[in-house]
Amino acid sequence: MKRLVVLTSTFPRWRGDTDPPFVHELSKRLTSAFEVHVIAPRYPGAKAEEVMDGMHVHRFRYFLGPLERLAGATGILPTLRKNPLYAVLVPFFVAGEFLALYRLVRRLRPAAIHAHWLIPQGWVAAWVSRLLEVPVLVTVHGGDVFGLRMRPAMAAKRMAVRRAAAVTAVSRAAGAAVTELWPAASPAVVPMGVSAARFDGSGGGGVRERFGIRGPLLLFVGRLSEKKGVRYLLQAMPAVLDRFPDVRLLIVGGGEEEQALKELSASLGLADRVIFAGPLPNPELPPFYAAADIFVGPSIRARGGDTEGFGLTFVEAGLSGCILVGSDVGGIGDIIREGETGFLVPEKDPEALAARLVSLLEDRRGWGRIAARTRRELATRFDWGVVAARYADILQKLSVTAAP
Repeated sequence: MKRLVVLTSTFPRWRGDTDPPFVHELSKRLTSAFEVHVIAPRYPGAKAEEVMDGMHVHRFRYFLGPLERLAGATGILPTLRKNPLYAVLVPFFVAGEFLALYRLVRRLRPAAIHAHWLIPQGWVAAWVSRLLEVPVLVTVHGGDVFGLRMRPAMAAKRMAVRRAAAVTAVSRAAGAAVTELWPAASPAVVPMGVSAARFDGSGGGGVRERFGIRGPLLLFVGRLSEKKGVRYLLQAMPAVLDRFPDVRLLIVGGGEEEQALKELSASLGLADRVIFAGPLPNPELPPFYAAADIFVGPSIRARGGDTEGFGLTFVEAGLSGCILVGSDVGGIGDIIREGETGFLVPEKDPEALAARLVSLLEDRRGWGRIAARTRRELATRFDWGVVAARYADILQKLSVTAAP
C-alpha cells in the first residue's frame, strides 16, 4: 500500500479533544487507500507517537515541553492574538515542522504529502518536495489565504501554491483568493465533510431540559474569535427579545473573545437570555443542534482580511434540521442559497440580522420545507463518503508516478 504523509497544525491532541476534527476525519477515511502518517505539533499531555484510528501520528517537538502551546484548541493565529509573546515560538515551530517532515519523508518515501493550510504547512512541504521530489497536495482552508497579508507571508504562500502538484480550496471564495494570489493556479473546490448520519436531529430534548429552554432557541457553535462576529449577534438580541421575549440564545464554543462577549451580554441586559455553554468535543454537538430552531453564523471579515473559509457548523446544523442564517462572507454562500437552504444577511449589521430573525420567528410556515430541502442537499454534497472519495482520487492521481 502506498504511503501518504499528512502535514497539519490542527489535529486532536487526544481522544475527546475540542480541536476541530476535520483533518482527522478526512485522513482517517484515506486509510483505505493509503498507509497514512500524520505529522502534527506536540502539546503538553499529548503522546509523541501513537496510532489513532488507523493513522500513524507523529508529533514534533519545537521548544521546551511546557511551552509547546502555539497550536492548541484555538489555533495558531488566535493563540498569537491572545498572547503575542508566543510569536517567539513561530520560527522554532517552522523549523521543527520542517525537520520532522524531511526526516519522515526521507525514511518512508511516501507517494505524496497532503499539507493543510498554505502556511506554514504548504510552505514547509514545498521545500521538502523540492529537496526529496515528492508531490504535494495543498488544501487551503480560508484563513491561510484571506489573512496574513504581510509581504513575507504572501511570498511564502505564493511559493506554496507554485510548488504544489495540486491545490484544493474548501470553498469558491477561497479558490478565488488562491487564483488572485497566483493566477496560474487552478485550485479544485473540494470542501471538508461531515458524517451526515450523526446529525439526524434527535436528542435535543435533553439539552432543552438541561438549560431550562421552553421557547424558540437560537444557536451559535464555533470559536469565539473576531471573525465569527458573535458580538453582532449579541447586539441583535435586544430587538429580537422585544418581539419574542421567550427566545434564548445558546453559544457553544470558547476562544480569546469569550470574556469580552460575556461582558457585552451583561451590558446589554442579556445575562438570563444568553447561555455560554463553553467548548465541546464534536461528538457531543448533535443534541445541541437538534435542540435549536435557528442556527446563526454572523461571521465577518476580521482585521487583516481573515474570514470564514467554509463553515462546517452550518452543514452540521442544516443536517440536524435547523434553519440557517449566516453572513454573506467567505464560503458561507457555498452552503446557504438564499431562501432555499437558508438566509444570508450583511456582515456587521445587527439591525439586518435582528430583522431576519424576527421575520423567521413571525412566520414558520415554510420551515419544514426549507429544513427538508437543506438536509437533502447538504447530505448529497458534504457527507464524508463523497468528500473523502474526491480527495482520495486527487491523491491517487498525484501518486501514480511515485515509488510505492
